[in-house]
Amino acid sequence: MADIVDRATRSRMMSSIKGKNTAPERFVQERLEKRHIAFEAHAKNLPGTPDFALPLYQVALFVNGCFWHRHQGCYYATTPASQKAFWQEKLEGNARRDVKKQTELEAAGWRVIVIWECGMKHCPEAFEEVIDAIEGELSLSQWPAEPPRQRPTKA
Repeated sequence: MADIVDRATRSRMMSSIKGKNTAPERFVQERLEKRHIAFEAHAKNLPGTPDFALPLYQVALFVNGCFWHRHQGCYYATTPASQKAFWQEKLEGNARRDVKKQTELEAAGWRVIVIWECGMKHCPEAFEEVIDAIEGELSLSQWPAEPPRQRPTKA
């Protein structure tokens, strides 16, 4: 399928996507501040520069977009139809880098929780599970554990 916009427009659209202080990050930040949980945003002193580092709990939070970070089984983790090889390589590279960052943080003694964008979109009321995991009341490596909206499997 051909792109519906020209190359220059698509380039401008893609370059406008921010990497910091996104709406999902602000959602998480508001919830942490509401609970008076101290955090450092974009902690450059830690491997992988987690979106939020919570030193008191030794927890690193990554707020991931389902498309860019390949949320397994998620409706939003699609691969664009045009330039399929380019996108597969790029998106798989993102996923490999995520695993490497998480492994480095865990080796340094940090717990890692990945917060997926779809959870904030479809079940924000359940975010309390992340707070429980931060405080050690719940074991959680990603939230939500299963994508709330999944792409149907092809038969």
